[in-house]
Amino acid sequence: MTVTSETVSTSTAESNSDQKIAADKSAVVDGPYAKYVLAVLVIVGIFSYIDRQIFAILAEAIKADLQLSDGDLGFLFGTAFAVFYAVFGIPLGRLADSWCRTKQISLSLGFWSIMTALSGLTKSFLPLAVCRFGVAVGEAGANPAGLSLLHDYFSPKVRTTVIGIYASGPAIGGGLGLFLGGAILGAWSNAWPDPSLAPFGLKGWQAAFMVVGLPGLLLSLLIWTLKEPARGQADIPLKIPTQNLTTNLSTVRPLQNLLREFMPMLPIVNLWLLKRVGGGSKSQLLNLGVGLLIGLAASTLIKLTGETLQWLALGIGFYCVFSWAQVLLCRDRVCFSLIFRCKTVRYLYLFFGLSFFASSAVGFWMVPWFQRYFGASAADVGIIIGLGSALGALIGAILSGVLSDWLRQYTQRGKLYVALGGTMLWFLLVIIFLFFVENLFVAYTTSLCSGLVWCMMPAPVTSTINDLMLPRTRAVGSALLILAMSFLGIALGPYCVGLFSDAFVETGVDSGDALRYAMQLSLIVAVVALGFLILAVKHVVADENSLLERARALGEDI
Repeated sequence: MTVTSETVSTSTAESNSDQKIAADKSAVVDGPYAKYVLAVLVIVGIFSYIDRQIFAILAEAIKADLQLSDGDLGFLFGTAFAVFYAVFGIPLGRLADSWCRTKQISLSLGFWSIMTALSGLTKSFLPLAVCRFGVAVGEAGANPAGLSLLHDYFSPKVRTTVIGIYASGPAIGGGLGLFLGGAILGAWSNAWPDPSLAPFGLKGWQAAFMVVGLPGLLLSLLIWTLKEPARGQADIPLKIPTQNLTTNLSTVRPLQNLLREFMPMLPIVNLWLLKRVGGGSKSQLLNLGVGLLIGLAASTLIKLTGETLQWLALGIGFYCVFSWAQVLLCRDRVCFSLIFRCKTVRYLYLFFGLSFFASSAVGFWMVPWFQRYFGASAADVGIIIGLGSALGALIGAILSGVLSDWLRQYTQRGKLYVALGGTMLWFLLVIIFLFFVENLFVAYTTSLCSGLVWCMMPAPVTSTINDLMLPRTRAVGSALLILAMSFLGIALGPYCVGLFSDAFVETGVDSGDALRYAMQLSLIVAVVALGFLILAVKHVVADENSLLERARALGEDI
């Protein structure tokens, strides 16, 4: 081959161009603006969990006012939120992998804030459930996009610390939601003991929803002004070609892309799509077979429990996700394989979902249990558990990130060792809390300590999932982690505990004891979850080391 001066100059120009791109990217990564974006996203996380967790402190007031059962409360807090959060999280996660993530977060925040405020205008079960659906849809679009943004603003050496700081936002918000809900409920009741004399005839729980919901609209305007980073800019050391790191956002049609990801979830439409993308008749028959099995399982559970909405919603959700995954296999084999054919990813999804079954059940029902078992007021529980949880969450989440990044220098399993340690400590503390504690002060102390160590788990798990993804698949990888948390955890944990609590009460057990027994049963699932985490620890090194090799073998241009 003859090397001409033109060839040399072109090669040199391309090399200089690549170096300039790398230099420009490195100037942004870990810089002051990146830290500003992190701070804003932490505030978004705080708002998201205030709007979500406030329901727990308002549960007893809502139950009394709307004449609901514990099963109804479990559905509203768990299933009504989780199914929509999970199902909509998938297409919105895929959208975040191609569209402007800052705009998506802004629109999502504005939407869920409006739905939270509208919850305060509801006067019966069904409208409140619809508003919970809306809060879930809004929040589904924010978290995957936020995690993807942070992975482009911060280098791998500090990512778990950054995700830990980011995770402190939702954890703080959960505590503040309890505090604010209890404070507003108490202040409103004291000011207007007769609700008919209150402004617009609102009850305390209705006012609380409106007070915490509306400020999010202002924050959504700030999010709109954030800069969108080049996708994958912090991963230049991975030797991924620069043309794969950027997306021309002006050519992306968000509504069209969103519809493209929703269509596989629609019955009949999904069968047509399977044929169009090359799935074949076998895929169509498999889809119909799985749909039939899900339908039979849902109808059986409806007959056993008498809860139509709970199992209908979960059945539809599972079928939607299965149909979407079938089409994804045909459209994007690389993305599908990195998610569903990686042992560590599969085990972490199962662990995350099952661990949240127990933690969300205990976390939600702990507040009504303090009120029923110890006779504590909503205001007292809100102040002690709310503010204490917020502080503990801040410490636990940041500590987990710093500890994970430090251990990572010595072992690739460092992140998951932190997650394993935090989960085991949480399990031991909750056993003490639910089986042995009879004193209110000790109950408060053990519950707050358990919350602190629990917050040491999500950041290292989330960071590990993203380590096992390519930049273009990170948002959907995070969305599916949230899906596992939602379907296996939030949708089932609070509901099942409520169902068992109602069953114990029917046998003559006191309502406080009934809740305690039901929460104790949920810990069986936590043991299974720990087994999956141990399996993930075993396989993580091999799966991380083979990431690029596996992607290339599937046809990825890297």
